[in-house]
Amino acid sequence: MIYLISACLLGCPCRYDGASKPIPENIRALLDTDTLIPVCPECLGGLPTPRPPAERQGERVINRRGQDVTAEYERGAREVLRLARLYRADGVILRDRSPSCGTNGIYDGTFTATLSEGMGVCAALLSREGIRIFDENRNDMTLKNKKIGDRT
Repeated sequence: MIYLISACLLGCPCRYDGASKPIPENIRALLDTDTLIPVCPECLGGLPTPRPPAERQGERVINRRGQDVTAEYERGAREVLRLARLYRADGVILRDRSPSCGTNGIYDGTFTATLSEGMGVCAALLSREGIRIFDENRNDMTLKNKKIGDRT
């Protein structure tokens, strides 16, 4: 099986703060049996690492300095979608709470670490396009034998 995965979950220091996130055990097991292709929508959209933190404010993504970085987030999301289709991925595993990758909640745009309902820009695009997405926090993650995305 082929999965795109948030690069920070595989140890790439591409988060806004230049750090990565340790790979969860439920994903680590996939390394032995599946192909995991790292992607970072923010980097693919042209944002540097490190970069000011950003949060969604409605349909816009604004960084802590007040700069609108929506275009970069949208460009990165489109690139991840293109790669998912190119590699005929069986799914995409994303880092939760991110303004790009969040699947089960994102920060509310006030930069106060307050979570709200919603999805990140990339997660929302993938979902609208029929690509199956997973977040790294789900302990019940069962990825095997789930066909994802446009396989034609």
